[in-house]
Amino acid sequence: MPPSLPSRSPNGPSPSAVGLIIFAILVVVVLIGSFYVVEPGTRGVKVTLGRVHEGFLPEGFGMKMPFITKVHDVMVRQQTRESNAECYSQDLQQVTIKVKIIYAVPEASVVSIFKEYYGDPFDSLIVPRIQEALKEQTALMSAEQIVKQREVIKTKAIESARLKVGTIATIKDLVLENIALSKQLEDAIELKMVQEQNASKARFEQERRKIDADTKVIEAKAEAEAISIRGEALRKNPDQITLQIVEKWDGRAPLVLGGNVSGEGGNGANIILPLPVQRSQQQKE
Repeated sequence: MPPSLPSRSPNGPSPSAVGLIIFAILVVVVLIGSFYVVEPGTRGVKVTLGRVHEGFLPEGFGMKMPFITKVHDVMVRQQTRESNAECYSQDLQQVTIKVKIIYAVPEASVVSIFKEYYGDPFDSLIVPRIQEALKEQTALMSAEQIVKQREVIKTKAIESARLKVGTIATIKDLVLENIALSKQLEDAIELKMVQEQNASKARFEQERRKIDADTKVIEAKAEAEAISIRGEALRKNPDQITLQIVEKWDGRAPLVLGGNVSGEGGNGANIILPLPVQRSQQQKE
């Protein structure tokens, strides 16, 4: 009798077909696990069985050992994060500063950052140093000075924080978004500023009035000096009066009254009136 063939279930694949499918799936999984992609703006850190490889992987596509090697991304592009710093002023007033921190991870620090901070140094490295730097600066100023000199605080805090962080991360900039004081302290500072503005305005008005008074005195002295000069000139040159009368004459015949006009040696004063004035006087008489 011929050997019997293995029985095949009419409702499912044969065992050999199932084996082929499983083998194909394993091959696909192995192939997929053999490749990695490092996204733009990041650098890759290769870890094999818990051992971190020295040197980072650049952006792009690459191959690795499947299953036992993993590639972790570390962000190197500039990032912006926010945080709050609870500080105290020199006069022991509580000040809450809301700060925006702009930072980046240098390529040379990618592996160190991954080892020490698991790829994100913000919460465990950068924020504590920023808060410490802000507290050091605010402790040197009164609450009023902190409000008025935020740029000074920002500049000095950046310098201090950079020294504290070192080269493992780069602090690009700090933005002090808000400086919050207690309501009572804010009202007191606002009242003081209003009083200073009013005092400054009063000093300005006082200076303006003094300048106006000095100007009037100078003008009066100048006018008196001018009158004195004109009087002296007329005494030295009496014909100047006649010249001024001729220059201002409107063409109507004048009337001359009083004085010895034709006599020799006459010293009488001459009064010159326009004709309409004479006629008006005659009508009154």
